[in-house]
Amino acid sequence: MTLERVDQPAALPARPADGTKGTYGRGLVGGGTEEMFGAPVWAGMAALRMGAGLVQVAMPMSVLAAALSICPELIGMGLAAGANRKLVEAAERADAVVVGPGLGQSAGAKKRLMALTALEKPMVVDADGLNLLAGMGRWPEKAFKAKAVLTPHPGEMRRLAGLLPAKQAGAWLAKGAIPSDGASREAIAVLAARTFGQVIVLKGRATVVTDGRRVYVNQTGDSTLSKAGTGDILSGVLGCLLGQKMERFEAAALAVWLHGRAGEIAGAKYGRRSALGREIIESLSAAIGEREG
Repeated sequence: MTLERVDQPAALPARPADGTKGTYGRGLVGGGTEEMFGAPVWAGMAALRMGAGLVQVAMPMSVLAAALSICPELIGMGLAAGANRKLVEAAERADAVVVGPGLGQSAGAKKRLMALTALEKPMVVDADGLNLLAGMGRWPEKAFKAKAVLTPHPGEMRRLAGLLPAKQAGAWLAKGAIPSDGASREAIAVLAARTFGQVIVLKGRATVVTDGRRVYVNQTGDSTLSKAGTGDILSGVLGCLLGQKMERFEAAALAVWLHGRAGEIAGAKYGRRSALGREIIESLSAAIGEREG
């Protein structure tokens, strides 16, 4: 199958002047542990900065108050052990779901992941969500109903490669790492997209976005983004766009462009070494302005 190459992301979703918070998407971020409750907060904050109307974060009750103190604009949902019904009900009300940031890799985390991905919802699966999928040994084709975008960095892609057809992925698996050359990165991302039936965002320099039919190679971003938490920010940006009814591939291409450009803007202002995640989130507004202008 010949790949269609896309050179530029699609336009931002329209934002009617008379809209309400219900117009611009309701998001749910599922993740967070006592050690990593900042990850879903960054994702939720990024979604709000992108223009989402309402974002709910679902995490253990023990850390919810601390998380909301960082960003009180988020709506909290405290989860007790095994409270998957409450989580699924919240996901059913949402326009898009982000699952994985700070989720952990416990048996309970796996159950929450599978409860969410069993829903036919636009969804971003990132971070621990990807690691949990990789640990299953095979792609859960029948159980996975979400219309998802998977956003692995090279290490996560290496683990996911174990779920790919051995004949096609064998060379990469034998090397023990995802190659860094552009052609090979595109090839493994396309193979994953076709095997899993999902959109793949293979992060890194020149992030690759593909649905197995189209491919977009991003050119924004620099070393400002080489810091923990920036992947969570991308998940939130993408979750917002999915919640505003963008098609998955187009949403992913636009999200990586905006995320990369926000990183460049933050790096120019605060220094590539010094910019923090919150400053990248703040810089999203300037990146959005460039796309709207």
